[in-house]
Order: sequence, then C-alpha cells, then structure tokens
Amino acid sequence: MGLVAMAEVLHDAATCGTGLGAFNVIQIEHAEAIVAGAEIARRPVVLQVSENTAAYHAGLAPIVLACLAIARESSASVVVHLDHATRRELVEAAVELGVGSVMFDASALDYADNVIATAEVGAWCRARSVSVEAELGEIGGKDGVHSPGARTDPVEAREYVEATGVGALAVAVGTSHAMVARDAELDYDLIRRLRSTVPVPLVLHGSSGVSDTGLAAAVEAGITKVNIATQLNKVMTAAVRGTLAADEALIDPRKYLGPARDAVAAEVARLLGLLSG
Repeated sequence: MGLVAMAEVLHDAATCGTGLGAFNVIQIEHAEAIVAGAEIARRPVVLQVSENTAAYHAGLAPIVLACLAIARESSASVVVHLDHATRRELVEAAVELGVGSVMFDASALDYADNVIATAEVGAWCRARSVSVEAELGEIGGKDGVHSPGARTDPVEAREYVEATGVGALAVAVGTSHAMVARDAELDYDLIRRLRSTVPVPLVLHGSSGVSDTGLAAAVEAGITKVNIATQLNKVMTAAVRGTLAADEALIDPRKYLGPARDAVAAEVARLLGLLSG
C-alpha cells in the first residue's frame, strides 16, 4: 500500500463500478485526516493539492512533500494529485517533486487552444509516467465550466479525449465549485451518455454540493473520481468552532485542530464507504 499511481486505483474503481474519493488538502491536518479516513474505510484515496493551495503556502514543496510523506507511510493506497493547475510550469514543478498525477485546467481557453495546450502537457506527463486529468468547456474559468447550467456534450468530450490523450475527464453535469448547500441537481441521463461515449473515467468536480444519495447515484450512473473539498472544510470549521466555544481560554492550536482532524477523518471514512457502494 502507501503511495500508489493514479492509473492503478482509477482503473480498479472504473472496472468495479465504484467511486474513487479525491479530497483537497489545504494544510497538513487535512492530509493526515484524509489518509486516516481511508485507513478506517479500507479504501484507496486521493490527496489533492490545488494551485490555490500552492499559492497559500508560497510554493508547492511544503505541502506536496508533506502529502507524499504521509502517503508513503499509510496502510491505505494513496495518490497525491495536483488539482486545477492552469500553468505548465506548476505541472512540471509538481512532477519534479514526485507527484504522479495532475489535473491540467485549460478550460479558460477556446476549444482549439485547450486541445493544443492539454495535448502538449499530456504528452510531456505521459513520457514521465504521470497521469493527466483535464476538463472541457468553453466558458472561461473553472467556475464557469462547472456552473450549474453548464453541460458537457458527449460527442465533443469523446473527440477531446481522443485529441488530447488524457486519462480522465472532468465533466459538467450540474455541479459547481465551492457549494455550501448540498442541493445540486445532477443530470444522471447525461452522465450515462457520457460514460457510454467517453473512453476514459469520468470525474465529478464540485461534489460537495451533492447529497449522499446523489453521490451514490452519480457513481452508479458512471462517475468514477469524485472531488470533494468544501464539505471537509465545513466539517473542520464546525469542529474548531465547537471546541473553542466550549473553552474560550483555549489557545493551543493542537487542542482544537486535533479534534477537527478527527472529525474530518470520520467524514472521509463515511464518504468513502458511500462511494464504494
């Protein structure tokens, strides 16, 4: 177990018709909690570091190296993945650090330029045995592509995958990023059509906005990788607030981040169980 390749766990999940949980890391407590949750659930998991988180830490190295170290020591199968990288140099830096999977986001470009940029990055990554995820959209920015009204066209998606050679595709089927309420209405018929048309595993971004029953139904319809960030942040923040409210004199961060880490681990374990069917 320990640090594993994305292609391995993604293929296993797609073959078995189960969901692969992918959770965003902001600080080391996130990574520790996500891996602890995977160990409890006895399921593989993906630690995702976004471009925004790299900026928060003033570089990839501090948080990526921590994630890699935590992954290597785990009894679960753990992937470390670069999420929503819009710059090739960030992809190259992540690969240099040891990251074996990246999501390259060229969705702010028009279709032709998206294909060119993604194909170039994809070829560079595959030459180094690094998995590549991408997303297709003509509305600028990741929130536009995954706005509730955006939808991925199955034929265009297949052509995009064939042209770029990516190993996984994020699709727009009714979610958006940073949703706090879990009330997204997914287009399950579209997911099924995408699954039958697109030759690589499908990825659902913005999954924090989907209910438990909706997540299970999305996996059943054909989603393989399920990205979750905001839901864990809600759980962590609620735990911190609860601990501090119970003891207003508390000043040691370990005393409130520890319970928050435990709460996130429990939520990860619960969600992984839900996605495994």
